[in-house]
Amino acid sequence: MTIFEYTIVIIKVLFVVITALTFVPLMIWLERKGAAIIQDRIGPNRASIGFLRLAGLVHIVADSIKIFFKEDITPKFVNKFYYYLAPWIAGFVPFLTFAVIPFADKLVIGDKEIGMQVLDLDIGLLWFFAIVSLSVYSIVFAGWSSNSKYSLLGGIRASAQMLSYEIPMGLSVISLLMVFGTANLNEIVKAQGNLLFGILPNWGIFLQPISALIFIVCAFAETNRTPFDLAEGESEIVGGFHTEYSSMKFGLFFMGEYISIVVSSALITTLFLGGWQVPYFNTQALIDNYKILIQCSLIVASLIFILIGYKLYDHYEYHKNRWKDSRDKEGLIFSILSFITSIFFIIILFVFSNIEHPYWLPSLFATIAQIGIFLLKVSFICWLFVWVRWTLPRFRYDQLMNLGWKGLLPLALANIFVTGSLMLFLE
Repeated sequence: MTIFEYTIVIIKVLFVVITALTFVPLMIWLERKGAAIIQDRIGPNRASIGFLRLAGLVHIVADSIKIFFKEDITPKFVNKFYYYLAPWIAGFVPFLTFAVIPFADKLVIGDKEIGMQVLDLDIGLLWFFAIVSLSVYSIVFAGWSSNSKYSLLGGIRASAQMLSYEIPMGLSVISLLMVFGTANLNEIVKAQGNLLFGILPNWGIFLQPISALIFIVCAFAETNRTPFDLAEGESEIVGGFHTEYSSMKFGLFFMGEYISIVVSSALITTLFLGGWQVPYFNTQALIDNYKILIQCSLIVASLIFILIGYKLYDHYEYHKNRWKDSRDKEGLIFSILSFITSIFFIIILFVFSNIEHPYWLPSLFATIAQIGIFLLKVSFICWLFVWVRWTLPRFRYDQLMNLGWKGLLPLALANIFVTGSLMLFLE
């Protein structure tokens, strides 16, 4: 490999790591705000740095500092090797699964093509299932090595749950592979760039709605999210498998759960929501129409920031003199910044419309647009995880097992049979 190729690989790895880590605090903030909205509660809105509260985001900063400096306690009689290994597996395995997710089509600059995924494997989907299966070891090791009956029960529950739901999850994608004819995730995304019946995007969710439903339900179970959080049943087993962990060892479990949610959302987006495909605009259409699309994007962005500025100013007027200190001016300052940002986009629009554009701009715009739509879809699925958590109650253990073995497994097998029959009939 040349120095250029090594540099590109490093940049892609950094992009994946930074994207995943950026989503973690945003997911925590979204979790708290989502709970506040759905359950009519007061969300995080008190912690501040000077006059900055940032709608509760400062709480995430405070929590991060707190967990780093908490006392790190290791109980007696634990198996130290597996006790220390478990949180590291939970924190870093999700990054390996993110490596095969494509976040845009190839970027073409001159005679060079740059793939927009860290690992472009023909067996990318199989890689995902192989690596994600390692996550169960972190929970099993944590539960067993902690020398606690509560932790052990959480580990046993989790291992049984994850093994039970990996089977229907794997079977659910078989019908999708039958339709697309490949396990290469980038090729699957490319196949979703056409139109179905000339109207709908050729997304996996329209081609295989049953497969999408099974996969999404299993993704909730694999990430131990409500209503499948039996491994962390506070009312029965305290904190579950991580009861005996503190400080950043607990923080790694916490971080790993949210990164797993982001990775699961990215794979759901890739398989069923068209991945990086912009609806009705394939890569060539984005390149051919880049000028008008950039102009429209700048106009829309300017209008959005004007609207945000207006809403922030309205919020400032409504809560004026509430705190009797510098925090009262937060809404006004950010309102002004929003209007300035709107003017900035208008200036960029004027400059863009009156200069000669470099040859690499159309391809770069297509890549940026695809990355943007990919992250937007991932964010929507992440919100779905939050929405479900604060809407549905936890299953009983027998209900959880019945759903996996008696519900999803037969449904996945039936879907494979129906898909094969339709493909044979339509040939």
